[in-house]
Amino acid sequence: MSDYVRKPRRKYCAFCKDKVEYIDYKDANMLRKFMTDRGKIKPRRVTGNCAQHQHQLSIAVKRGREMALVPYTVPVVSGKVDGRRGR
Repeated sequence: MSDYVRKPRRKYCAFCKDKVEYIDYKDANMLRKFMTDRGKIKPRRVTGNCAQHQHQLSIAVKRGREMALVPYTVPVVSGKVDGRRGR
């Protein structure tokens, strides 16, 4: 093993850094940054959010889903064409 071990960089909450007090559910572009391509909410360890803002974010995403601003899920696209494999 090498002597040099790289420490991972500490993630900081983007909302605390910008001093955001309220996460708006109508801002769909901002909410999508914190969601996977399948429509799931990314966890805190990935986004670096604090617990308070992660909770507010999850509520905002759920409200956005209810208002049809962000999707619940995204359909899976397979490589099959008419029951055959794509060639």
